Amino acid sequence: MKILSVECIGSSVTSDQYPRERLPEVAFVGRSNVGKSSLINSLLNRKGMARISATPGKTQTLNFFKVVVGDRAVNQLFFVDLPGYGYAKTSRSVRERWGPMIEAYLSGRKQLFSVIQLVDSRGVEQHDVTTQRWLRHFGHVPIVVSTKIDKLTRGRRRSSLMGACHDLGLDSLDDILAYSAKTHEGRQELWHALRDRCVRWKHERAGD
Repeated sequence: MKILSVECIGSSVTSDQYPRERLPEVAFVGRSNVGKSSLINSLLNRKGMARISATPGKTQTLNFFKVVVGDRAVNQLFFVDLPGYGYAKTSRSVRERWGPMIEAYLSGRKQLFSVIQLVDSRGVEQHDVTTQRWLRHFGHVPIVVSTKIDKLTRGRRRSSLMGACHDLGLDSLDDILAYSAKTHEGRQELWHALRDRCVRWKHERAGD
């Protein structure tokens, strides 16, 4: 996918702060140390667009990035970076604010056409399983991406992906995508998946 432009629109906590443009949106969720910012930067082919911090849990708002791509079927969309979950050192008061904020977005945002759930290729945790169930409760079937795949040997990759499928209750290896923000492995495949979902969402909206 050719990226024509990327702009950070701003950060939001409540619905009245969301962008007014009614463009399709894709949300990124995952543990605080799963490599979410690195993956977003890789997808956008931009260094440092999404913040990369040595301290997990820094993202505490919904961050919106307006993306213009060289594809007429998609053209414009928003990437929405959600706060990472499962990081114990984030204060309890902050974590308690995240829940309602994220829930309100996932359950009420009509422009949200897909959710990407990131899990670490080196192991799925209970937070990931709970989040998968939570997303499905709100009617979202996430695109599951196994990050940092470059850290595994070729021999370990298949067993890692199969283990993630089992833990998350996925049907087959076709339901999980291996990704490396370092080598950009999986970038084209993830863009294809996003494009397909976005096009399908637009067709459904046109039929309403």
